[in-house]
Amino acid sequence: MTTRPVEALIVGAGIAGLAAALALHRAGIRAQVFEAVDDIRALGVGINLLPHSVKELWSLGLKDALEETAILTSTLRFHSKHGKPIWSEPRGYDAGYPWPQYSIHRGALQRVLLEAARARLGDDAVVSGHALSAFEQDGDGVTAHFIHRKSGRQQTSRRADVLIGADGLMSSVRAAFYPDEGNPVYSGQMLWRGVVEWDPIFDGRSCVMIGHNDLKAVIYPISETARRRGRAQINWVAERRLPGSLPPNQADWNRRGDPADFVDAFRDWRFDWLDVPALFAATDAVYEFPMVDRNPVSRWSFGRVTLIGDAAHAMRPNGSNGASQAILDGIALADALADATSLGSIESALTAYETTRLEPTAKLTLDNRETGPERVLQMVEDRCPNGFDDIYDHFARDELAEIAERYKKLAGFHRDTLLQPLVQPRDQRTPPPAVQPSAQPPLQPSPKAGERP
Repeated sequence: MTTRPVEALIVGAGIAGLAAALALHRAGIRAQVFEAVDDIRALGVGINLLPHSVKELWSLGLKDALEETAILTSTLRFHSKHGKPIWSEPRGYDAGYPWPQYSIHRGALQRVLLEAARARLGDDAVVSGHALSAFEQDGDGVTAHFIHRKSGRQQTSRRADVLIGADGLMSSVRAAFYPDEGNPVYSGQMLWRGVVEWDPIFDGRSCVMIGHNDLKAVIYPISETARRRGRAQINWVAERRLPGSLPPNQADWNRRGDPADFVDAFRDWRFDWLDVPALFAATDAVYEFPMVDRNPVSRWSFGRVTLIGDAAHAMRPNGSNGASQAILDGIALADALADATSLGSIESALTAYETTRLEPTAKLTLDNRETGPERVLQMVEDRCPNGFDDIYDHFARDELAEIAERYKKLAGFHRDTLLQPLVQPRDQRTPPPAVQPSAQPPLQPSPKAGERP
């Protein structure tokens, strides 16, 4: 092993790539991030960050910047297709965690991470207009080759000790090792999403899930700025089962949607606490994309190259774990590379990272195919499709709570687990300086997929 600092190339400037860059920097590892698009903009709609990932973001000094924009989620609520409450549970602070659950605009989260990366790693730490075209490795490092996607011109090749594929669902790094994998796995369900300003729902900090597996709405606020002025910037998801094959044009998966394709299915969803059709109708821009994931694979790390985030374990949004698991990947990878000397080599460090993260995320991916904690909605539909007077006429008192507790343990954010002391507490590290939020114009929804509560 050389005594010079380890250097890493990261492909993809999304949540996974930027979080990994910050974690690597904290560990004393030089990282540079390469993004295919020319202009890295604050795109997307809403996502949720669970307490175990929030804990790690706080350790990176991002607490103040995040809480300037994110909602501190209070409650997760499940309602039947008739709007009747099934079950609810507190979340984050309200559930006794020392860390909150955040509901946040994906673009706002990416902006916080991007500003922190540029401030700490330097203005040249995130390079746009560089799409990975090929790479090769030897015993001493990895050489990555890039092109400008629009013009096709060759960009300068870069060399480092390790290459990290954080390039998402359609990862070119993953495709190099799994060339025959093909399209993601289609669930048979189409999602439509939008963001609209609305009156606060319940306490203004609740995530609400309505319906069942074949027809569902997921609704939650994502803007602390709006909440402070008595309003709610609502992120909504309409989900409808549309059996068939995956849409053939991959570039159009995240495309503008036509409300006529789904609004009529929700026409009767007018409740005393929310008029769902009116919420849809008030939204200017609607986007659609299929609910997909990737089959778990047996390896992420190949020599000096590894995968993180959706490139490693793209999962369905049930349970809101995609972004959280990507952040945990970055932390675990930085920890492993920081220990590369004691482990003997960078290759051994990447294998150690994979050993830590591969099995838990594979189990979570498969559980999300069974709709994760949202399975309670289908259970209600199966047992009482015509409605109910008292949900406990159909369920044992602790049955619904046990489903939620099991999923928290599987996903790694059960409160008892997070409160257990670690052998080497990461929180004992000196955190980097907090990143202060910068003034930005309101974020607009755009065709990017997100996660659910």
